[in-house]
Amino acid sequence: MSDKTGGCLCGAVRFNLTDPTERFGACHCEMCRRWTGSALLEFAHPRAAMTLEGEDDIATRQTSDWAERAWCAKCGSGLWYRLTYPGAPDELQLPIGLLDDPNGMNFDSEIFIDCKPDSYAYAGTRNTMTRAEVFAKYAPSDEET
Repeated sequence: MSDKTGGCLCGAVRFNLTDPTERFGACHCEMCRRWTGSALLEFAHPRAAMTLEGEDDIATRQTSDWAERAWCAKCGSGLWYRLTYPGAPDELQLPIGLLDDPNGMNFDSEIFIDCKPDSYAYAGTRNTMTRAEVFAKYAPSDEET
């Protein structure tokens, strides 16, 4: 896939992604639902393969013991979710809605599927993980925190 560009609602924060993935997923956890108003449709991208403009307009907050969220301080657009514990991969989980052109991506996973409200469901079949499965795979062990 070719490079992709994107940014926040007001344009204060812009980015270019080198060689982005073609896959994205949905997170149904309570924090993502509160942050976005629904499920977070996101994709992972290495921080080193991203150039940012408007870094002075980015605000961050540690939202759990092991992760932070970032947003545009001017318009409030959510920019990314990032694991912060020692040894975590240096990648950002970016909302697909920030992309100027999200076409060509494949919706292939849903996490915290057991937290999804029963009032909606996405059509199609994809890989799913429960809360317990996500924590077992991604949460830091006691030795890492």
